[in-house]
Amino acid sequence: MRAARHRAVVGLVAVLFLAACAAPQAPGAAQADRSGTATSSAPKRLTAALTGDPPTFSYRFNPGGVVPGIDRLEEFLNSGLTVEDDQGLRRAQLAEGVPTVENGLWKLFPDGRMETTWTITSGATWHDGAPLTTDDLLFAAEVEQDREMPLVRSIAFDSVDRIEVTDARTLTIQWSRPFIWADAAFSGPAGVGFAFPLPQHLLQRPYAENKAGFLDLPYWTHEFVGTGPYQVKEFVPASHIILTANDRYALGRPRIDEIELKIIPDWETLAANVLAGEVEVTPGGRITLEWAAQVRDQWRDGHMEVAVSATQGWFALFPQFLTPNPPIVTNLQFRRALVHAIDRQQLADNLMGSAVPPALSAIAPSDPEYRAIEGNIVRYDFDPRRAMEMIENLGYSRGPDGLFRDAGGQQLSVEVRTIVAETQQKLMLSTVDFWKQAGINAEPATIPLQLARDSEQYATHPGFLIVRNPAHVRGLSGLHSSRSPVPENRFTGNNYGRYKSEEFDRLLDTLFVTIPMQEEMQILGQIVRHMTENLNVIGLVFNPDPILVSNRVQNVPVRRPTWNTHEWDVR
Repeated sequence: MRAARHRAVVGLVAVLFLAACAAPQAPGAAQADRSGTATSSAPKRLTAALTGDPPTFSYRFNPGGVVPGIDRLEEFLNSGLTVEDDQGLRRAQLAEGVPTVENGLWKLFPDGRMETTWTITSGATWHDGAPLTTDDLLFAAEVEQDREMPLVRSIAFDSVDRIEVTDARTLTIQWSRPFIWADAAFSGPAGVGFAFPLPQHLLQRPYAENKAGFLDLPYWTHEFVGTGPYQVKEFVPASHIILTANDRYALGRPRIDEIELKIIPDWETLAANVLAGEVEVTPGGRITLEWAAQVRDQWRDGHMEVAVSATQGWFALFPQFLTPNPPIVTNLQFRRALVHAIDRQQLADNLMGSAVPPALSAIAPSDPEYRAIEGNIVRYDFDPRRAMEMIENLGYSRGPDGLFRDAGGQQLSVEVRTIVAETQQKLMLSTVDFWKQAGINAEPATIPLQLARDSEQYATHPGFLIVRNPAHVRGLSGLHSSRSPVPENRFTGNNYGRYKSEEFDRLLDTLFVTIPMQEEMQILGQIVRHMTENLNVIGLVFNPDPILVSNRVQNVPVRRPTWNTHEWDVR
């Protein structure tokens, strides 16, 4: 994604990388290209499906962060100033343009400071008709920086000095140091976006009066008011959400009049609905490739699309570094032995149908940066014999049952924990099996569905946790020690292993303020080497993101299918 844009920027500091250096669209062309009013007399309707029952319609304000599909749902309802499209390019959405060096909206100063200027497009409104203003942007920044709020604070704010308002539509962010994703301000819901707009006129008062109850407001579900192409007409938990086209949408009225999002967590039921024509799109929800392929083979009226890209993530093991049990989990030789005991190629072949490679690093082979860092990956071939020798060298010996014990006769046991999702369950059981074959008494543990949003369940795992994580440069920010989920921050953060290393933190801090591409790739390579040498996160496989699409549905991208829902159409 970013490599293409690196080549577009030259100027103040050698060859610069800026996250949105694509040339700005001509305002008239963008509007004409994106508008599309339904022309037939009969209303256009579409039925899609979510596999998770959303407790909130906001991805950012979803502390558990594990209910599938919330990020895709929010893109129906909310728009930011910019959006990342299916090609990884940042486009103007509710802003007049994306800040770039070329258009003068992104300025770099010799002392390392920066400024980015934003102007809200004319006519941008909330669903209730109130205008979107800079007050909403300031309010969003205030809430997102509030450490009393149970959400992961964006690293962008570490580089923000102040925000200066010019008028109701224009403001400037003054940056104390470079930040490579400065053009993602006031955008979201996932990825590098931060300070996603919030309606000040609706939320400022309840926020000021009762922060503890802020996330319990009906606003976050059936009374949701956003800026996006669709608005909530009806929400019945565990059943469905009905969305209607937003006539005021700044990029033009959506082409489909009404979309019903059925909430179907049971895959057999979802398959029956797809085959019966009751569901026409599965825009997200972490469905497996195996399941989608089985449905596709029976579905005459639709097809399956598969995106294998950096944005779809990797499945990884997080060792516990803060409260490990047994303590040997923190021993590097032990972790290296465990990796030698896993046949990651077999996992990719058997569980992912060979559609994706094994995850040898946090950077996916489909990422443009991969070629630059590939040589820094420390590789661990599948070698069970070597794994057992390494464990023996730690003072363990195998008993009659083939399992290792220490000098006191205590069995070497480790827990492998994950959620109830099918792919994670298969990866957990496969990992457990590989480790048992190598003499480790690996014990599977499942976080029950009723605790799936309990962040403490993830943070306090004693051995290893299998989760789906971003697999691209921007996802690395979640591995900083400041993102460790601990009681002090109410267990928010994606550094599930709670790994802490001054060297690793320094590399991450440097990466996000380094703009010249060559220097950035050098630092990224050092990060990849540190991760694969120290195994603070252990990759298993990359994750394909299949979607099912009816043949009558048009303009649904394979990658990031909901970034352009106003352009979706039906024949």
